[in-house]
Amino acid sequence: MSKKPHALGIDIGGSGIKGAPVDLDKGSFTDDRLRIATPEESTPEAVCVVVAQIVDHFSVKKDLPLGITIPAVVMHGVVQTAANIDKAWIGIDADELFSDRLGREVHLVNDADAAGVAERHHGAAKGAKGTVVLTTLGTGIGTAVLVDGHLVPNTELGHIEIDGHDAETRAAESVREREGLSTQEWVERLQTYYSRLESLLWPDLFVVGGGVSKQADTFLPLLDLRTPIVPAKLKNKAGIIGAAHLAAKGT
Repeated sequence: MSKKPHALGIDIGGSGIKGAPVDLDKGSFTDDRLRIATPEESTPEAVCVVVAQIVDHFSVKKDLPLGITIPAVVMHGVVQTAANIDKAWIGIDADELFSDRLGREVHLVNDADAAGVAERHHGAAKGAKGTVVLTTLGTGIGTAVLVDGHLVPNTELGHIEIDGHDAETRAAESVREREGLSTQEWVERLQTYYSRLESLLWPDLFVVGGGVSKQADTFLPLLDLRTPIVPAKLKNKAGIIGAAHLAAKGT
């Protein structure tokens, strides 16, 4: 009987840093998730301290793959942007920083990319062929694009232009709340956004994540798209599961 593959996933967010060991066959946690509040000053060193606490908590072996998400564009381990974390991250070789601090190899990935990988392999897009586009509707709009299961990293399609504006400044969930938009008013903006993505990418499937996916039945049926669009299934587990998957398997 073969041993089930496992990895440790850690999801760095603006308010909390969460981690758990993951069974990569099932796409589920093998132990209770640990969450620690993100430091008020979320500098690289301060976040490293919390990540180390989570790693130590699970007492995992040094050779266990470790994946970490961050709300930023990550190119070859180097952080290029910083959303909801300290701007001091920009330009940091975070792969090297975490590896040195933890004494183990790590794999760093954009948080939306991790969520997309998790949904493709274990969630709403499991087994989907062709092009899958995951969008997270929250403070901003995060995106992940996968083609036949392979990630195209750092797409940042929440920043395409709609109606002369950056899309996430028009259609993010935070904008709906801030401007007091009715469901219909918000759906009109989402219609413009997803129609633009359709015309650019011709995807086979849209997956909608973020906290608002819990109310997906109140707005997704109102969209008129040729592409099937479904809510994400893994909710706040997606980042951890996707980070673990990428650390262990790379796709």
